[in-house]
Order: sequence, then structure tokens, then C-alpha cells
Amino acid sequence: MKKELGHEAIYDARQLGTPRMLVLGLQHMFAMFGATVLVPILVQGYGLPLSIQTTLLFAGLGTLLFHVCTKMKVPAFLGSSFAYLGGFETVAKLDAGKYAGMSGEEKLAYALGGIVIAGLLYLVLALLFKMLGAKKVMRYFPPIVTGPMIIMIGLNLSGSAINNAATCWWLALVAMAIIVVANIWGKGMVKIIPILLGVVGSYLVALVATACGVQLPDADGVMQPLVNFASVSKANLIGLQQFVMAKFDVSAILVMAPIAIAAMMEHIGDVSAISSTTGKNFIEDPGLHRTLVGDGLATALAGMFGGPANTTYGENTGVLALSKVYDPRVVRLAAIYAIILSFSPKFDALVNSIPSAIVGGVSFILYGMISAVGVRNIVENQVDLTKSRNLIIAAVMFVSGLGFSSVGGITFTVGGAAVTLSGLAIAALCGVILNAVLPGNDYVFGVSVEGDKSADLGSY
Repeated sequence: MKKELGHEAIYDARQLGTPRMLVLGLQHMFAMFGATVLVPILVQGYGLPLSIQTTLLFAGLGTLLFHVCTKMKVPAFLGSSFAYLGGFETVAKLDAGKYAGMSGEEKLAYALGGIVIAGLLYLVLALLFKMLGAKKVMRYFPPIVTGPMIIMIGLNLSGSAINNAATCWWLALVAMAIIVVANIWGKGMVKIIPILLGVVGSYLVALVATACGVQLPDADGVMQPLVNFASVSKANLIGLQQFVMAKFDVSAILVMAPIAIAAMMEHIGDVSAISSTTGKNFIEDPGLHRTLVGDGLATALAGMFGGPANTTYGENTGVLALSKVYDPRVVRLAAIYAIILSFSPKFDALVNSIPSAIVGGVSFILYGMISAVGVRNIVENQVDLTKSRNLIIAAVMFVSGLGFSSVGGITFTVGGAAVTLSGLAIAALCGVILNAVLPGNDYVFGVSVEGDKSADLGSY
């Protein structure tokens, strides 16, 4: 007997029939799409040629790998992680030692190597969870450490949002307005995909403006159409992805790896949110150690061959809540759709034709929201900022993260090789060490469901 969508929980989507299952999978793909392709677009803006095709491929493959690791039980989609954007930008700006005069493509390989190591750190945490239990491990990563980390990820990126938006402020404001309206007043699916709507809506406005003859100067000062289809017309409809093999260097690893602290908190928050939404405790079964292994392996696999870090997506949790269809099969359909779409260079070129101003408008909101999520993480976990220990930890982390980022981090020599510690890496080290040393740590993981999922960077 077929059930009605949105009225009662459905754990086996086959009851709905194949056509509706396919449509539900498509809905999950739309939910993840805007944010997933936005990451490579933003990274390209930093001067690192991260491929949209490769990103979609490893989002799909990573999701399927995650489902295998979690015994096919958890209805989660793994899309591009925003947490590592600051790391990509920092690697792009490295100009000391071996990075002096290095091209963006060469730097990308080392950034990807850092992502591989970050993904492997998930496996270490998973092992600790399995051996010691979540409460003991999470005591070393309380919200007073993870909250400021997330706040600084957004703030360190704010300059690039302004630079992109400044190329055409009115178009950037259109993108921002659409996101705000969809997020605040939108209902149902509209509220779940504000980024996708912001990009598509402002892109349609840009197309109309281009048809009316609007032009902007390029980097060389030559006037160009607002939307330029030159690369779209040249691209093939079907073609292989652009793989980049990861390379490993201590400086890039020390930039990327500490971000895993914030990313792992995002993962734990997402699994808590999915458990709360579906009414099943995935932290216990299949276990947080399995979900971390799935996410970590997916991230390491993507980084090894040219994709960004993956993370469980809050947008798709929103689709679960909207449809009340909790069957992981529909999420795996979305993964298959993403893989199919990744074989189109023409689609890649079409996405790359989005004007920088639209990217600026979207990231203007996005980067601020990332920082706001960090604030929410502190508030919802009721961190007591009247305690001197908490104030000291937050103060040292903020000055280290923002201050050292402004001067390019700390560069020192080890065995004749130049090693750079980024501002975020220094802040993470300071936060973890101070939290372990200073007395009065009273954080207990698992007490507040809202608190545990408040580090979810995919929640808008």
C-alpha cells in the first residue's frame, strides 16, 4: 500500500513506487547541489583550479562509500565541506620556501595532500571513540575550542567575499536578497535550498542584463559581457573529470589538518541532527565510529585524486524532515545523479560562467553564516563566558587565528625545509592545549541534542 509523502515516516521508499523514488533522489540532489559546486567555484577564486566535475564525482562516490561503511543505515549525503575554504585560501597565499613562485595548480596538489591527512585524522578519532567512548574524547574538543575555530573560518574569508562582490555590487545584492528571502520567508523545499536559488535567480538576472548589453571590464580592463558563454560553446557535452594527484608537504598539512577539528564537530552535529530527524539513534547504531570512518575515507579519497573534503550535509537532512522519507536508498540515488552529472564538461563550463559578483554575493552571506554557526555552537552549549578559563581560551584563539593569518602565519625551518603554521593551525593548537591544561572543563558530550548539532556548517 502506498503512503502519502510528508504525513508519516517512511523507512522503505519502495512503498512509494519507483517513479516517486527517482523524484525524491532528484530532490536530494538539488538540495546538495548549490553548496557542493559553490566550493570549487570559491576555491578557483583563490587561484587554485579545483574542478567542478571532479567535485561532483567524489561527492557521489564519497556518499556511496559512506553508506557502505555505515551498513547502509544512515540517510546522509556527503557534499563539499565549507570548513576547508580558509585552508585553501591560505595555501594559495603561501609564498615562502618551496611555494615561492609556485603556480596555483601546483599549490592545489599540496592543499589536497593536506585534505588527505585531515581525512585520515577522522579515522584516528573513530578509533578513540571506539576504544574510549565519545564522552572522554569530546572532553578535549568542547565548544569553547570548536566554536572560535568555526567563527574564524568565516571571518578569515570575509575579504574575498568583498573583493568578488565589488566587481558588480548590484548583482551581488540581488544574489544576497534572494538568499535572505528564501531563507527567512521560504516554505518547504525553498527554505532548504537558499544558496542554489540565490545562484540560479541572480544568474537569470545577469542573463537578462547581458541580453540588454551590460558589460564589465575583465582583469586586463577589456570590456566583456556580464555572462560570457565563450567557454561553454567550446566544451564537450561528455568528457572525463580532471584528476589532480595529491602531494604532501608539512606546511600544507599543518594548514589543512587542524581544520579537521571543526569539520569533525560538524560531522557529529550532522549525525545528531539526522538521528533526531529520523527517530533512530545512529550515534549508537551503526555507531559514531563508523560514520566518522565513512566521512574520513570519503574525504581522503576525494583529496587524493583532486576533490575537496566531504562532509555530511545539513541541507539533505532538511529534505528528510520535509518529505519524512528516511530511506537511505533515495540518498544513494542522489549520489548516482551527481556521478552522472560529473561526466559533462559543458555543464562544468556553464557553472564556471557564473559572474564573480554572484559568487561574492553568495559568499558574503555564506561566510558570515559560518561564523554565526560558531557563535551558535557556543550559545546552544551554554558555554559560561563568566569563567576566566573560557575567556582566556577564546581570547588566545581569536588573536592567534586572526592575528597570525594577517601576517601569513609563522614560518620556521626544520631540517632545512621551511614549514609554515597558519593562523587557524596556531589557534587550534592553543585552544586544545589551554583547554587540557586549565582547570574547570565541565563540558559533557551528549547532554544537549541541540548543542551537539549546533556545529553543523550546512544548516542555514
